[in-house]
Amino acid sequence: MAARDGVRPSRPPRVRLGLLARTVVAALAALVVFVPMYSMVVIAFSPRRDVFDRELRLLPSSWTTENFRELFADYPVWLWMGNSFTVAALTTVLTVALNLSAGYAFAKTRFRGDTLVFLLLLSTLMIPLQAVVIPQFRLVSELGIYGTFWAVILPGAASAFGIFLARQFMTAIPDELLEAARIDGAGELAIFFRIVLPLCRPLIAVLTLLTFMYHWNDFLWPLIALKERELYRLPVALGFLNGQYETNYGGVMAATLVSSIPMVVLFLLFQRSFVAGFARSGIR
Repeated sequence: MAARDGVRPSRPPRVRLGLLARTVVAALAALVVFVPMYSMVVIAFSPRRDVFDRELRLLPSSWTTENFRELFADYPVWLWMGNSFTVAALTTVLTVALNLSAGYAFAKTRFRGDTLVFLLLLSTLMIPLQAVVIPQFRLVSELGIYGTFWAVILPGAASAFGIFLARQFMTAIPDELLEAARIDGAGELAIFFRIVLPLCRPLIAVLTLLTFMYHWNDFLWPLIALKERELYRLPVALGFLNGQYETNYGGVMAATLVSSIPMVVLFLLFQRSFVAGFARSGIR
């Protein structure tokens, strides 16, 4: 009756405390994420003398682009960014295609031992990368692709988490829809490409963003698999900015800021589909 008269009903104290607690936790989490990024931007645009200044500064003493000019003048940053984009883009296309195909197989087809295979696949999520580095190194060496981009692309071509995410999303697609297509004479490939994939646009956005972000920032395996400096990717190449006796922190922050720009742009482009994809996959 009060809401009908235009007066909002007051919330119980427990609800208000819960809302306040969630707001405080969200604010602290946002602060933890924001402070390092803010420091990165400030140091990147600060003079070198400000880095070791004991005075606490929220802004540079004078804004400068000196760190960026030195970075692009002394190092092949565009080449490293091109390498990063090439490897991340090719790996993303291959990984998304394999994850969608495998997710459809686990979600909409039945075969002997499918549950066991899926559980074994999920169990690989608990194996750290460091534990498979040596077998992976021997594998790419035996294939003769060590030192090439393919040594980075092929080992990361399938993701257990991506397959799990695709299966969860496709499970929500009604089986009756696929059965109706089969009754009309459609084959499995036609069903997959004409019915399932158009319904999976939010999922494709999520997989694309997560896969590209992971391989754009990947450091350990590209450091092992690529030996030529001309093939280095930007995260690995940042190591060149660490000198033996001195580190140019301004240059490191400038390079880090440059390397983060593509990910920010990509997230802004896929933001709406990214949230919808997670929501419809049941992972929040």
